[in-house]
Amino acid sequence: MSCNDVAIRVSNLGKAYRIYKKTNHAIYQAFFGKRKRLYTEFWAINNVSFEINKGETVAILGRNGAGKSTLLQLICSTLTPTVGEIYKSGKIAALLELGAGFNGEFTGRENIYISGAIYGLSKAEIDKKFEAIERFADIGTFIDQPVKNYSSGMFVRLAFALIVNVDAEILIIDEALAVGDVFFQQKCMRFLRDFQQKGGTILFVSHDTSAVMALCQKAVLIRRGEDGNSVILQGDSDVICQDYLRDLYADPERLTNNTLAHGHVNSGYEAKKTIEGDMLLPNQYYVSDMNKNAAFFGQGGGSIELVTILDSDGNRISHLSSGQDVTISVIVQAEIFIKNPAIGIILKDSKGQFIFTESTDAHFREENISIPAGHQVEVQFAFKMPVLIRGTYSLDVAFANGLGDDHYQLQWKHDILAIECLSGRQVHGILGFNDLNINWNTN
Repeated sequence: MSCNDVAIRVSNLGKAYRIYKKTNHAIYQAFFGKRKRLYTEFWAINNVSFEINKGETVAILGRNGAGKSTLLQLICSTLTPTVGEIYKSGKIAALLELGAGFNGEFTGRENIYISGAIYGLSKAEIDKKFEAIERFADIGTFIDQPVKNYSSGMFVRLAFALIVNVDAEILIIDEALAVGDVFFQQKCMRFLRDFQQKGGTILFVSHDTSAVMALCQKAVLIRRGEDGNSVILQGDSDVICQDYLRDLYADPERLTNNTLAHGHVNSGYEAKKTIEGDMLLPNQYYVSDMNKNAAFFGQGGGSIELVTILDSDGNRISHLSSGQDVTISVIVQAEIFIKNPAIGIILKDSKGQFIFTESTDAHFREENISIPAGHQVEVQFAFKMPVLIRGTYSLDVAFANGLGDDHYQLQWKHDILAIECLSGRQVHGILGFNDLNINWNTN
């Protein structure tokens, strides 16, 4: 493959650190009369090689201490390699660690100009982009306060808003999407997917395998070998995620702790046990108020006025349980005559993946329903609340005109509600089973 197709090439890369012994160097040399090495070398990574092609989104995986963060800093040139070479083609913007590149004594506004200059932007260019940066960060008057007063969420908002607007060809992100509220996470995911569609290259570090498989086509797994060299596995993200989980659960410390915690075996269990669905503790959810500042797009002519979740008695609720009868109520306003209205809802996870989608279109297509100009309509989607894994979700609502695929959006609002799973029995995957019965039989 030609260099024109390669965004990043890492060849035999290694980074060593010196760990000095606890002694007075001058006295030691005076007593022994000759120079002696007073440190040991620790190789954070060693003998690492791989390639990332332009337009690819690639994850870097590995257990803590494998050298992921060191690798990213070497690629971004914030560290110098001890051995090896790095080839990069394209402008890089990086979000490596919380507040990286920001001076805590300066305000957010001042840090934008300082960091923008580091990325090669002139003051005039930053002036032109400043409003977009400020709007994406959405931290209000904190933009003119010292960043040392920022919360972790504000740090990430400002840092991400900056890299969004520096016109980079390669983005490098280290666990940043784990910080911030669901509305900002979804905004970031929309930007990343748009960046992918435009042919941008992304290098993404995360311990969240579901995020990796949702966002990345390929992955690189870093292991620390017994000889001190790094061991690299490359491949499709789903395959590499399986290898990473195998490494994670084979961790000797994890196995030792598990044995200590569960080493006692109880031989007096029942020969047969059945746990029926109504005996399982339901998952508990919290629903936010409607996001009045939700981002949206559409041609206009209609608007989404109110979205709420109701209980079986029609009362708005903010706390609910899996298996509970609930209704999503959507009130829309027609500003023009709408011949073939359609309203849809989309439940997304924190990675922007669509979990559930429903629409009125297929159900009411033959009813010839229309909405006169100036009228409001309420549509209710009634269902039993599903079993979602622990995490935060958001609801998109779309208001369209037209039948089937031949329609256009009047207004589509992103992340109009946030739904947080506060407790539940699932920690992996996407969904759990409704009306679950578990039988345990011992021969």
